[in-house]
Amino acid sequence: MHRILFVCLGNICRSPLAHGVAEHLARTNKLELYVDSAGTSDWHAGEAPCDNSIKVAQQYAIDISKQRSRPITREDITSFTHVVAMDRQNKADMEAFGFSNVHLLGDYADFQGEDVPDPYFFSGFEGFEKVYRMISLCVEDLLAKVEHGSL
Repeated sequence: MHRILFVCLGNICRSPLAHGVAEHLARTNKLELYVDSAGTSDWHAGEAPCDNSIKVAQQYAIDISKQRSRPITREDITSFTHVVAMDRQNKADMEAFGFSNVHLLGDYADFQGEDVPDPYFFSGFEGFEKVYRMISLCVEDLLAKVEHGSL
């Protein structure tokens, strides 16, 4: 079984969205996947995803409200077959922590290695919508590659 870990800085907006989209696609397409998310920091440990991430996911019939932020752990290094960072800094932090073969989510769905932007850098809810759309396209492409063995 493939085990995918999505990672961002605080694990309250981008990685929970990727986690929720991946679980939704796995259920919908009957894929055997285990999905989780974590942060490179412990700033929000135990917190639910931010309100706007919950809201944008709900607009697409995805419930991420029960997720809780957690920091990455040493056990994650060997527990996951695929580790996917939201941006280059997250990727560098994961590699410095000891993870190898970390993927960048923006390498999928023709985004040509773009960072998934932190929605807090946009004004208003539109940033969350933009980030959700990018994450959704990238996760769909990523899961297709995982399922076809090309990742």
